Amino acid sequence: MTLIDVDDATLIQNLPRLAAMAQDARPEVRSLSNAGLNLFAQRADRQRKKVARTMSELAAALVALIIALGLGVIYLVRLNSQISQREKQQVQSTNRINTIMNTSLDGVIVSDADGRITGFNAAAEQIFGHKADDVMGLEIGRVIVPDHMIDAHNAGMQRMRKKGEKRVVGKGRVRLEAKRADGSLFPVELAIQSATADGGEIFIAFLRDVSQSVADEQELIQARDKAIAGEQSRSDFLATMSHEIRTPLNGLLGNMSLMRDTPLTAKQDKFMRNMETSGRLLMSHVSDVLDIARYDSGKLSLRSEPLNISALIQAIVDNQSGMASAQETTLDWGWDGPAQHWINGDSERLQHILMNLIGNAVKFTKHGRVSVTASWQDDMLRFVIEDTGIGIPPDLVDHVFDDFVTGDTSYARDAGGTGLGLGIVHRFVDALDGTITVDSAVGEGSTFLLELPTTLAQPQEEDAAAPPVELVTAPQNILIVEDNEMNRFVVRNMLIADGHHVTEAFDGKQGVELAYGQKFDLILMDISMPVMDGRTATVNIRKGDGASAKTRIIALTANALANEQADFLANGMDAVLIKPLTKSALRAALVGDSPAPTSVQSDLIDLPHLAETRAAVGTDGFAALHAKFDAEVEEIAQWFTPDAGLDTVAAKAHKTAGSAALFGALRLNQTLLALENHAKARDEAAVQKMRTEVLCLCQDTRDALTQAVVKNPM
Repeated sequence: MTLIDVDDATLIQNLPRLAAMAQDARPEVRSLSNAGLNLFAQRADRQRKKVARTMSELAAALVALIIALGLGVIYLVRLNSQISQREKQQVQSTNRINTIMNTSLDGVIVSDADGRITGFNAAAEQIFGHKADDVMGLEIGRVIVPDHMIDAHNAGMQRMRKKGEKRVVGKGRVRLEAKRADGSLFPVELAIQSATADGGEIFIAFLRDVSQSVADEQELIQARDKAIAGEQSRSDFLATMSHEIRTPLNGLLGNMSLMRDTPLTAKQDKFMRNMETSGRLLMSHVSDVLDIARYDSGKLSLRSEPLNISALIQAIVDNQSGMASAQETTLDWGWDGPAQHWINGDSERLQHILMNLIGNAVKFTKHGRVSVTASWQDDMLRFVIEDTGIGIPPDLVDHVFDDFVTGDTSYARDAGGTGLGLGIVHRFVDALDGTITVDSAVGEGSTFLLELPTTLAQPQEEDAAAPPVELVTAPQNILIVEDNEMNRFVVRNMLIADGHHVTEAFDGKQGVELAYGQKFDLILMDISMPVMDGRTATVNIRKGDGASAKTRIIALTANALANEQADFLANGMDAVLIKPLTKSALRAALVGDSPAPTSVQSDLIDLPHLAETRAAVGTDGFAALHAKFDAEVEEIAQWFTPDAGLDTVAAKAHKTAGSAALFGALRLNQTLLALENHAKARDEAAVQKMRTEVLCLCQDTRDALTQAVVKNPM
């Protein structure tokens, strides 16, 4: 039924009904409305929750994004700070490097792998005279390498490019020549290092101008050479002055020894003793100076031979016992532990060392005791010399081995001396590879400890005097061909004493002439002679048809090595006699025996040979020969000068060597023969190097010969 969609009158009539119907439907509409609201509210709640969740998610995402952006900003800020810091550091480093390069005193040149200059600091500009802008990009060899080295430089660069071989790079500093802008050359120290840069490998050269250093080095070398020359001149001067002083002194002592053979009054005898004491003391001082000259010039000779050290010490103690007795001092010695009597050592140097130490101890000890203790352990010979004397002041203990230190330089000092003794002792000990120390207290005494490395030796039997060889033959007619007058004199007297007839020739030519016209039973032929030497003379005698063409010819020589003896025999000689000639060797030669060459003894004088010479020529003849030899040796200092001609040195040395052999002065003989050989070989440096040695040895030989003559009168 239609209630609403009607005309108005009907609608009005239906209004009550509609109202009732509406009233009846109201609960349902309300319920439906509430249900709709509930549904809408639920849907709205769901939508709100969804929106809220979405908003939360958006908020979280936004927060995350903000955080991420914040972190990104922080990272970017930090990264930017680091980049800025690095740039700043790089700028600072670059500025620092540039500052260092520009202020460096060494030149720094940077080049690329092709050798093109990419860096040239201010020092390099100053050293080489180039402006940096002018050399940038130029090949380094054209700028600083000298013309005579450019090929080697280019070859090195080429080798490095091809093979990577670096001979200078990274090898430290080398000294080379470099070239300045004006073309002048100068020495530099160069060091090259390589590094890797953006453009490839680069080379950094550090250069230093060492012109002044080289000049200073040359100046030091010249100063050193002058000092060495000065030291040599000093040694030569000391040797020459010692020779000049000892020559007249030796004459005085020799003449005083001769005066002792004449009648003397008691007063004269006292004067003689005083003069001899003073002379020997002066000779000792001069010898001390000479020993220092020898050591400082490297001429000190050492020899090792078996010696009885106990006998040596006993002899020194016996020698000093007289002074010890005068000083009212007890002097004794002994071994600490097992005695080792025989050792190998230099007896002359050991005697000098011990004599000086023991003598000093006795000299400075009165009313006391001096004891010498020897011991042996582990190839070391030890001596302890103790005394209860005056002692050494503390300020002098460290200088006691210096030269000219006496402890008391006043004119009122009790003990004399030059202060050279302990200085020489220290030199000798050092030469023997030993050590010496001293411990002393003033008023209590001194203790010297001497240690010398050595080895034990087999005990040596005392050599009994060999009986003379009695092989006197029937009288013979003998020709002596010898240019040395003294040698002729001695040989002549030896032969005449045995009843032989002697003819003399002064050189080889004269000997050939005499041998051609006269028959001799024997010819004694010297080797080195003027006009014609012995070899040539022998060849001429043998190849001729003279009267003595088949006569035995014996060579007389002082320097016959094995190969030389073979040459003598090849030249036609029958045997060789070695100077110094002894009577026994001469007698053996006369009966056809060829004695073995006389061995060279280590002593200055061969006493048995000297005795034979004296016996052969007699007292008067020996005195004359001795005086002539003394003068001959003395003349050496006059002709053996730094500017002496080599021919003169050779001739004079040969002559004096022959005279030395006559007196048994074997060491002098061998030394002069060596000098002669150097002179003949035109070795001027070797000749001058021997000058000090020869002068010292000459004087030592004269002294030894004089002492031997005085101690062994006929």
